[in-house]
Amino acid sequence: MSDQPLRAVGLVCSLKPSPAPSSSALIAEQVVGELKSAGVETELVRCVDHNIAPGVEDDMGAGDEWPDIRRKVLDADILLISTPVWLGHPSSVTQRVLERLDAELSNTDDDGTPAMVGKVAIVSVVGNEDGAHKVVADVFQALNDIGFSVPAQGCTYWNGPAMQGTDYNDLDEVPDQTASATAAAARNAAHLARTLKAQTYPPYET
Repeated sequence: MSDQPLRAVGLVCSLKPSPAPSSSALIAEQVVGELKSAGVETELVRCVDHNIAPGVEDDMGAGDEWPDIRRKVLDADILLISTPVWLGHPSSVTQRVLERLDAELSNTDDDGTPAMVGKVAIVSVVGNEDGAHKVVADVFQALNDIGFSVPAQGCTYWNGPAMQGTDYNDLDEVPDQTASATAAAARNAAHLARTLKAQTYPPYET
């Protein structure tokens, strides 16, 4: 297994710009805290603070701030997507991020391997209704299509009771189940990323 240092970037897809409190940001901070404990260098980006233009290209031109975020993803070994649940779906910011990442399918090396193959993806989700599993499934399917690898138990989430107003930010302490899932996702992501650094996937074209 590789002993090279690992880097992770977390894209927080809250609808709330900084410095507003965000449950998606909070759970992302907890994930990166666990990643740091596993020896991973981390950075969080709250995407709504940046002008991410609509489109499916890696650079949509003047005013588009996605290229700087894209570079952070390309330089990372692990990508965290942290999203709230809105109307049973990932946030619109999450969808915008996934659409921009779609461009990486055509960003290939000399062997035809897409740029994100060999990188690991994990997901954190918060919401006040049931739906975390569905949101995780949607996001993981997109990330896997783009080339990311998903570790065992690679997600963590918290859902409050239906039709109530409690946010993750409002909790006095993190529920044991969520804390355990967060630790497992981070630990397994770091393990898989080190494994793939040591021996990545075979080339697409031989």
